[in-house]
Amino acid sequence: MDLVIASKNIHKIREFRAMLKSFRQFDLLSLLDFPSYIQPEETGQTFKENAILKAEHAAHALHKFVIADDSGLVVPALKGAPGVLSRRYAGENATDKENRVKLIKAMHNLEETSRQGYYECWIALSSPEGIIKCVKGVSEGMILDHERGSLGFGYDPLFIKHEYGKTFAELEEDVKNRISHRRKALDKLIPALESLVDPCNI
Repeated sequence: MDLVIASKNIHKIREFRAMLKSFRQFDLLSLLDFPSYIQPEETGQTFKENAILKAEHAAHALHKFVIADDSGLVVPALKGAPGVLSRRYAGENATDKENRVKLIKAMHNLEETSRQGYYECWIALSSPEGIIKCVKGVSEGMILDHERGSLGFGYDPLFIKHEYGKTFAELEEDVKNRISHRRKALDKLIPALESLVDPCNI
């Protein structure tokens, strides 16, 4: 059975593939396999709204089961920024590096107690007929004033996971994939994925 990861982000696709490797019943595809497909604008006001929008749009257009996520970094001391604008925090076509530089500048005068933040991820599963389930995962930590590590992507070099003492960009991939916001959300989605390949589980 085909299951499409509604993303062209190679880092995100890689994480999903690693976390879904036990589901051998699925042929995991991504939007890179559908070059003519045009993604919708992310017009939602929340991560949940954007995840649902992306999943439903791709499932209807491609006539396949689809999972889509929307996620980002939330810093309460910045009134929730970067939030849903995480990917384009420094501009519509900003690079990860440019986004991180802007965040460091925005937080330059914050004390350590105000440097708390969390990654939030919503994952939606959709059939061509509509949404099946949408779930949330959160990973809490602290935001550094400088980058550390060369792994990961996005804000990972700035995000220290509580109790680990390392940034997401310093953690080995298999460790990050066990504790990340995306992993926590996906764990909640597993029963719905299992029901696709074994209807008796519904």
